[in-house]
Amino acid sequence: MPDQSIAAARRDYLYQLINEYEAADYIRHSVRALRNWRVRGGGPRFVKISGRSIRYRRLDLDQWIESKLIASTSEVANDN
Repeated sequence: MPDQSIAAARRDYLYQLINEYEAADYIRHSVRALRNWRVRGGGPRFVKISGRSIRYRRLDLDQWIESKLIASTSEVANDN
C-alpha cells in the first residue's frame, strides 16, 4: 500500500498544473524564454487555459529537458 500512495503522489506532482513563473524556476530559465518559445516553438508543451492563462505540467517540462540531452558537442541538439 505505501508504494501505491507514493506512486499516486508522484503522478499528482508530475501532472499538477503550474504557472509560467514556477515552470521557469523549475527549468532554471527565464519567464521571457518560455514566452518566446511559446510564440516561436521549440519550448516545452504547455496548456492554454484561456487567452492569458498558461500552465505547464512538470511531466512535459521533464520530457522537454530529456529531449535536450546530448552526449557530446558533435551531436546535433534537438531544437523541437
